[in-house]
Amino acid sequence: MSTKLATIEQEINGLVLHAKPFTKKWSDDEFYDFCMLNKDLRIELTSEGDLIIMSPTGGETGNRNFKLIVSFGIWAEKDGTGKGFDSSTVFSLPNGAKRSPDLAWVRNERWNRLTKKQREKFPPLCPDFVVELRSPSDPLRYLKSKMREYIENGAQLGWLIDPFEKKVYVYRPKSAVEVLDNPEKISGKPLLRGFVLDVRTLWE
Repeated sequence: MSTKLATIEQEINGLVLHAKPFTKKWSDDEFYDFCMLNKDLRIELTSEGDLIIMSPTGGETGNRNFKLIVSFGIWAEKDGTGKGFDSSTVFSLPNGAKRSPDLAWVRNERWNRLTKKQREKFPPLCPDFVVELRSPSDPLRYLKSKMREYIENGAQLGWLIDPFEKKVYVYRPKSAVEVLDNPEKISGKPLLRGFVLDVRTLWE
């Protein structure tokens, strides 16, 4: 990531544990086993080797997440060209980070190339589409750094949705970030053919 976690760790809505240089680099299996030993925690791992234990969401954020998942899930099931995932899914990115976007989608041809074991654990890929939905205590610049990380690791489309400022930041490879101010709807084309999100439901 171009913005180092160390510069914004005090703002993160969660606990940051610095492991480096006291531990070796986590393998995918080791990190998976560690998470299985701590199933009640939502854990991410940065590319620098720091553990982030995320705080649980409140009711309003949980309801927004639910609306987002339902809207996208209806489209994904009908479209059938990829697999959708909720915020409990951890992806092992090419740069070594282990991330769990609030919503993710992977094209079938990429998903089907994974082995059964890889699909059952933390899939070793970056999703094609990712969404981060800001909660009241999430620092915006930290979420922006995560979005850049997704794009740098292979995501084709990313939405950072900020319901408090009523803005949507649209990320694409080799393109400037597009900032939508209080949009009514946003389209996922051309990647997500036919998917249009009514963003107003998330402003409520």
